[in-house]
Amino acid sequence: MDRNDENDGQPARIPQQRSSVPSFLFLIFMLFILTNHTGDEFLARNHYQDALQSLNYQLSNFTAWLNGTESNFTMPDRNAAATPLVGSFMSFGSHLNSQWASYFSNVTGFAHGEIHFFNITPPSLESATYPWRTHAETFMGDTNMTDLVGHFGSWNWTGSDKISWSIMDRAPISVKGVTEKIAMVHGRIDVRHPATSDDMKLDFEGVHFLANGSIYGFAEPTGRHIDIRYIPAFVPEAFQNDTARTIEPELMSRINKVKDMIDAGVIDQDSTSMPKLPVSVTLLTVLADGESQGGCGFSVYAQIAPSEIPVEDMEDLEDELQKPTGRWTVKRPPLKLNGVLLSRECGILYNLHDAEGLRSQLFFRKVATYAGISAFVYLVQLLLLSRQVDQSRTPAGLSRVSLWTFLTQSIVDSVSFAGHITFAIIANGRPSLSLVAPAFVACVLFAFESQHAILINQVQAPEDAVVLPPPRPVQQEPSLPSQTVPAPTTAPPQSTGPTFSSLLFRHIRSDPQARIWLGMFFFLTFIVRVIVTPSLALVFVASMYSLFWLPQIIRSVKKGRSSALTAEYLIGTSLCRLFHALYFLTCPKNVLDVEPRRGYRVVNQPDLTYTLLGWIWYLAMFIFLQVAVILLQQRFGPAFFLPKRFARAQVHDYHPALPLSVADPEAPDESLGDCAICMEAIHTEDEKQLEHVTGGLLRNVGARRSYSLAPCQHLFHTECLEKWLAIKNICPHCRRPLPPL
Repeated sequence: MDRNDENDGQPARIPQQRSSVPSFLFLIFMLFILTNHTGDEFLARNHYQDALQSLNYQLSNFTAWLNGTESNFTMPDRNAAATPLVGSFMSFGSHLNSQWASYFSNVTGFAHGEIHFFNITPPSLESATYPWRTHAETFMGDTNMTDLVGHFGSWNWTGSDKISWSIMDRAPISVKGVTEKIAMVHGRIDVRHPATSDDMKLDFEGVHFLANGSIYGFAEPTGRHIDIRYIPAFVPEAFQNDTARTIEPELMSRINKVKDMIDAGVIDQDSTSMPKLPVSVTLLTVLADGESQGGCGFSVYAQIAPSEIPVEDMEDLEDELQKPTGRWTVKRPPLKLNGVLLSRECGILYNLHDAEGLRSQLFFRKVATYAGISAFVYLVQLLLLSRQVDQSRTPAGLSRVSLWTFLTQSIVDSVSFAGHITFAIIANGRPSLSLVAPAFVACVLFAFESQHAILINQVQAPEDAVVLPPPRPVQQEPSLPSQTVPAPTTAPPQSTGPTFSSLLFRHIRSDPQARIWLGMFFFLTFIVRVIVTPSLALVFVASMYSLFWLPQIIRSVKKGRSSALTAEYLIGTSLCRLFHALYFLTCPKNVLDVEPRRGYRVVNQPDLTYTLLGWIWYLAMFIFLQVAVILLQQRFGPAFFLPKRFARAQVHDYHPALPLSVADPEAPDESLGDCAICMEAIHTEDEKQLEHVTGGLLRNVGARRSYSLAPCQHLFHTECLEKWLAIKNICPHCRRPLPPL
């Protein structure tokens, strides 16, 4: 039977397959989403390709120049006057007796020191009386003053007085035909201005001769091209060939590094950032020769001071620093650097004398030690806070502490958390993990203090609220019968629902927690904006540390009640808070290299000199003065230091000097009677002893005592009444309302 007959004469229907075009388009779309990248990444990839092409071009020309074949590379002429000019400020090293002295073979780390500015421009040298004036005039030659002024830019080179130098010293590479041990060094030089606290950042590339401890290199403003092929032009002539042959494998190493990054797909989308090369080479650095963004470039001459340690012991010390095993080595000698930064294009000479160096491994240990001590200090603060919260968790205790005291501390801890996290990110190495510990504890402390501040606000908000009198009813005059009220001609406007902004504003007004968190958000935003300026950061430290306990003193005076803060919490927290401020502002070798605020001398007479303390020490004394006032308020009364006419708060005195008629004469233990809550006797031995010792001077002191006399003349233990008031604010005997204790 035909299949057409089975379908009633209709041709057989072939089952159609679903079109695969939508699925294919969907697959293409998903692949596009998964593999799509912004244009910045493709631009960065092109920059990497250009960098690789430029490096290959530099290497080929430099290799041809080394082999004596035709090349586009030309080594610049040596300035013969540079060596005697630099020699007027420093002495270059020489080969030492290996049994008596040696140089540091690895100077990876940081160096800090003072620099002295000298103007070596031709107009300035005409009136100068320097002994090296002739060498400077020969070095500057026929300099065009118009071009020289154009290189200065906006930076104040004359006012700079300090330098910070970070150095990365690579291990020397064995090169055929090179007899000297030469290591490539790179890093960054920050020239500081004391008035503005700004830095001029210079990238540094150079070579380090291990035998005599000499360093030669170039320092250019960040973004300008540093061509390491020109380094042999100003090293000593005896080392020129060895230096040139050391440059060749360095260029090959950079090429291989960029190739590996391109092959691995490690592309930084920031087109202006550096590829992670073994040396500090930016994308702009490895582009075409001659590209410049302005600024003053320097030739750097540095010399490592020799140490009185044999070479064998120095090598053992270097191995222990690189790979610590705990074995005994000689005592590490100080690392000193002398140097000269010379700029012909700007007519500037900086003399660096006895700069202190710190090896990177020692710096990492220093950061880890600081992180451990800082974490311990924060843990002590957390313990003190938890003990204080347990002792003042009652409504009576919370009503006697200041909200702003804990809010200020929480803001300081939040800034500390952000600072330690930022420091850990910048460190980006072994000390980063150790810095997470103080950051974490500071974050926990911030959360606890913020929560406690919210609890204080919930208790104090009804107490501090100002009750407005009810509005007076408006009496309307009766309308006359002849007066008629005209009917409105237009319909009244339709009332619309509340907007989102009005609802948000209403919620913020009604919710105290929302107000606190919103206020802290805006305040922290302002602090983050301000703290990046060093001068304003010091103002922030002084203002925040001054507000720790001052609000508590003011609240106690206004409310007429002493604080519920214990002496343990006040003294311990003050010491812990001052640790970080004193460390960074008084320690000359802190981990952030912050300039210490030392005392200064004032000379009034030839034989009499006054030494004034730095402002941070006065701040510390002011903080402990506040602590002393709070403790005295608990003993002598909240307004003991004010005249009576200024003590406006009239509160009930729960601790009056009881007359003798109140005491029970039949009691064998000389008590004031029984507590109305616990029914135990209230003893007064301490009070009588205090009165006998002081001759009655402290009889009327309104301080913490063992008893409390309510306005209804019922007597209690102070501790018993505090626990009762945490539940109800009425007398347990007569049910009358009681004022705050």
